[in-house]
Amino acid sequence: MPFTPFQNQAYTDFGKPENAQAMRDAIAKVRAEAGKEYPLIINGERITTNEKFQSINPSKKDEVLGVFQKGTPELVDKAVEAAARAFESWKRTRPETRAVVLQRAAEIMKRRRHELSATMVLEAGKNWAEADADTAEAIDFLEFYAREMLRYSQPQPLTAIPSEFNEYFYIPLGVGAIIPPWNFPLAILCGMSSAAVVTGNTIVLKPSSDTPLIAYKYVEIMEEAGVPPGVINFLTGPGSKVGDPLVLHPKTRFIAFTGSMEVGLRINELAAKKSEGQIWIKRVIAEMGGKDTIIIDEDIYSFDEAVSGVVTSAFGYQGQKCSACSRLIIHQKLYEDFAEAVIEKTKALKVGPAEENPNMGPVIGSGAFSSISEYIEIGKREGKLATGGTYDDSVGFFIQPTVFLDVPETARIYQEEIFGPVLAVSKANDFDDALRMANNSIYGLTGSVYSRNRWHLERAREDFHVGNLYFNRKCTGALVDVHPFGGFNMSGTDSKAGGRDYLLLFLQGKSVSERLL
Repeated sequence: MPFTPFQNQAYTDFGKPENAQAMRDAIAKVRAEAGKEYPLIINGERITTNEKFQSINPSKKDEVLGVFQKGTPELVDKAVEAAARAFESWKRTRPETRAVVLQRAAEIMKRRRHELSATMVLEAGKNWAEADADTAEAIDFLEFYAREMLRYSQPQPLTAIPSEFNEYFYIPLGVGAIIPPWNFPLAILCGMSSAAVVTGNTIVLKPSSDTPLIAYKYVEIMEEAGVPPGVINFLTGPGSKVGDPLVLHPKTRFIAFTGSMEVGLRINELAAKKSEGQIWIKRVIAEMGGKDTIIIDEDIYSFDEAVSGVVTSAFGYQGQKCSACSRLIIHQKLYEDFAEAVIEKTKALKVGPAEENPNMGPVIGSGAFSSISEYIEIGKREGKLATGGTYDDSVGFFIQPTVFLDVPETARIYQEEIFGPVLAVSKANDFDDALRMANNSIYGLTGSVYSRNRWHLERAREDFHVGNLYFNRKCTGALVDVHPFGGFNMSGTDSKAGGRDYLLLFLQGKSVSERLL
């Protein structure tokens, strides 16, 4: 299969009637399969357990989309051992062959694109555009990492000396635990797992218990694409019964995790402990939280574009993105007018069931609903409620987009990750003050500056301490190989997903030297 130069997938235009109808048909197809039971997959074997859990539709919490198995520590051991056995042959499979498997998977995803997106509409509460972008990013990861593997498989340059023949090449690590989040349940899951697999590792994939259905479909696609049994093992269940034993297993060589700071730090701590029989230091690749800021300078190119960028960044997918704008810092000269424009645009957002394609669907589940609503009540004491502030879980988990004004830097809603549709707005005296306020965080993931002042932009380029910084555009929507994605500080290990050095996280270098006799 030929590899043409990498290009990002175009997004679907749902303004075209035929595309909108295709999505409605796909949603109906996924809904027609609701309630089916899905097994674990270990070494290609389908396994069921006595204890089950359900995946539900957060727009309609009584609708069960699938029934899944609760894994056990014994099944963790079985899955890791299966992956360890498969590793012995998979690591010897030619890199070109592994790359072709990813390319095949990408082609299958393209054929099933609307079905995959529709699954996320129902299971993750994404509107059509957000779900389609998720699927497009997953395809991009497959396409990009396949090509990257070909690059990394080439002989690496060394300085020659007359008396020796020297080589430097990359080899895989071993068995990995892949623990993805629910908010990008196909894209991030696919990115982490495909990077691990294409580099010659084998994995145990533990998806979020909120979105196991889309994860199961991904595994099916990878099997169809040619991944041998044991290379990807699918293991659902709670973190205490599956996640912790998986991290602690002596044959687990690395852990790739995306999620909250609290869970990421716990994984890092557990992975640092040597288990009996362990012969390596486990590698942790962690993408964690964010408390992301957009700065509005006193002089900007387009007032309306900046307002749109803020509202999209804050409330796209209900603010459930680690890159979402949760803090807006406005120069005092624009504060009143800009804040009012943001409020008015936020009030116009439609909230409803994701399948109806509103601006905002539900938050992911009861836990998120409780946490976000609690933060809203805290915000009512810490700032001035400008719009929103209401929530209703009688049918689904719906929260109105909420804006608080005049929020002090010491406020919890200013400092703590809420992971929901809540925006804290603050006033800055000048640009230096705004930059200082933006850096007042334990996180360092994304940020954005709207300004016409070149000196201010250059100052931000140097001193705005985030892994992904954007000028005069929104702070969400990173594209594979366009905006390598990963943050500083408590936002993770700065693993740049979708970047040219990402595969190195799943590889180790080996140097071989032969004296010439």
